[in-house]
Amino acid sequence: MKNILLIGQNSKLAFENLKKINHKRINKTLEDYIKLISLNKKRIIKENKKDVKNLKRHNVLDRLILNEKKIDGIIDSINEIKKFSNPIGKVLESWKGKNKLNIKRVTTPIGVIGIIYESRPNVTADVAALCLKSSNCVILRGGSEAFYSNKILSDLFRKSLKKNKINQNCLQFIKNKNRKIVDFLLSKMSKYIDVIVPRGGKGLVAKVQKYSNIHVIGHLEGLCHIYLDKESNLKNAIKVILNAKMRRTSICGALETLLINERILKTKGIKVINSLIDNGCEVVVDKKINKFFNNKLRLAKELDWKTEYLDAKLSIKSVSDVKEAVSHILKYGTMHTDCIISNNKNNTSYFLNNVNSAIAMHNVSTQFADGGEFGFGGEIGISTNKLPPRGPVGLNQLTSYKYVVRGNGITRP
Repeated sequence: MKNILLIGQNSKLAFENLKKINHKRINKTLEDYIKLISLNKKRIIKENKKDVKNLKRHNVLDRLILNEKKIDGIIDSINEIKKFSNPIGKVLESWKGKNKLNIKRVTTPIGVIGIIYESRPNVTADVAALCLKSSNCVILRGGSEAFYSNKILSDLFRKSLKKNKINQNCLQFIKNKNRKIVDFLLSKMSKYIDVIVPRGGKGLVAKVQKYSNIHVIGHLEGLCHIYLDKESNLKNAIKVILNAKMRRTSICGALETLLINERILKTKGIKVINSLIDNGCEVVVDKKINKFFNNKLRLAKELDWKTEYLDAKLSIKSVSDVKEAVSHILKYGTMHTDCIISNNKNNTSYFLNNVNSAIAMHNVSTQFADGGEFGFGGEIGISTNKLPPRGPVGLNQLTSYKYVVRGNGITRP
């Protein structure tokens, strides 16, 4: 694992050099990266096709595949990130302390960020741009299923760094596919890596939680819920629920469990469920709901309430009221994104105040759980930690801070 230690050492050196780089040069590097991606679209798609051909887990195909539209989306994201002002050196607050102390809280970069991720080549570009813009360095360990896609996107970024005379090791992509490297990163690299961000399934997150002695910005599963309240608009409900489940079934903001108030099962619930089935969604339901379908649907098991399907499949449960809906979410949710569809102010307020989600929504699709949609330009993930940062981790969330205290020969009495 000497090569991995060298990567860590190189990152620390690159970070020290990056502190001296003018922010205009950082923006110029991002401009050049955009140009390189535009000029190399065909090469990127060709490399991506190698990954698609080798893919064994077809439920992640939607995340993996790159085409002209998705590459244009990557470019748009980098362009948005570039437009933000420099997040480093901002005075967050200032005040006059005791004994005439002048105190300021000022933003600083975090340092070296390690990203462990699966089957998402767009993450490579987003993370590269966000980390450079926030004066952080990054070590990427992508999944083997996206190896060629990740490699070309990281190579192009390093090329833009070199062109602008910035240490190329501001971004390093681990090319070795040995799975033991992840264990080594988590347990032996605390001297070099300041923060680890896992982006992947339950197995990856469990591994990170077990082995990491580095601070983790957690990205648990997206076991997202929608509660359909008795006071709700049926037309809007169908539109939002279909979008939340079926727009892209493999993303972490996709709906996985629908909770329906039992008083509207006959009037609204049946129509919502039929609309899902008609649009190609497999549903598993509780006994109370199944009676309305002559017991022809598959019954949900305990495991279904805990499952992130990442596919056209949905668990549906009847609940007595908003309080039972919230209780279900607190028991089975992953603190990612949960939504209430309701026109009742009291029920909406109760839901939004009592779910423990990083993102709590009202009358909108859970698929808006995205840094780009929040106006962050991009994200390195959705943090489900209770401590900050929470929700989409964008540019400003990739900063720390320090206190700057000034005086004129002041001593403490």
